[in-house]
Amino acid sequence: MSAAKKPFLIGLTGSIGMGKSETANMFARAGVPVYDADGAVAALYAEGGAAVEAISNTFPHAVVNNAVDRARLSKIVSDDKAAFDRLEDIVHPLVFSKRQEFLERIAAEDAPLAVLDIPLLFETGSEKDVDAVVVVSAPAEIQRARVLARPGMTEEKFAALLARQVPDSEKRAKADFVIDTGKGLPHAEAQVAAILARLKARPI
Repeated sequence: MSAAKKPFLIGLTGSIGMGKSETANMFARAGVPVYDADGAVAALYAEGGAAVEAISNTFPHAVVNNAVDRARLSKIVSDDKAAFDRLEDIVHPLVFSKRQEFLERIAAEDAPLAVLDIPLLFETGSEKDVDAVVVVSAPAEIQRARVLARPGMTEEKFAALLARQVPDSEKRAKADFVIDTGKGLPHAEAQVAAILARLKARPI
């Protein structure tokens, strides 16, 4: 029996408020398997999640009812780089393990294409692990309006989040494909379809 063929991996990323999660859903609706890094973190933080004990030991006030309270954790690490680095040391290996499980599963299923939805793709050096990078982008004023409309978001929090991310202009310059979500969902969905058509037509 021949070995399973490695799927073509699309790294999907974009700064906060750019519409990455909705774009990931568009790929999923098109039948492409999607690994959701944010979803993996949510599972790790939930009651019984693999990150709860280590976070409880390091940041005891961030754990409530045997689950990580993300709002409390954010307050602890948002202005403390050393604390943020300790959190990443806990979470990143666990998230990487979840990604490997996804890759093994889709390889076994002979999926020709797959999406790795990774918010910090460039920040973590994960672009080297994919075959093409898709960056989701929108004009800065649309991004700002989307983010500041989120419950509990402030200008200060928004600025702190942006400071930890590679600038949108740099991400776009490094991308193989850019999806503009500033012109509405149908326009973005058409761009997803065009990318998939191009990738499926590539020489193998």
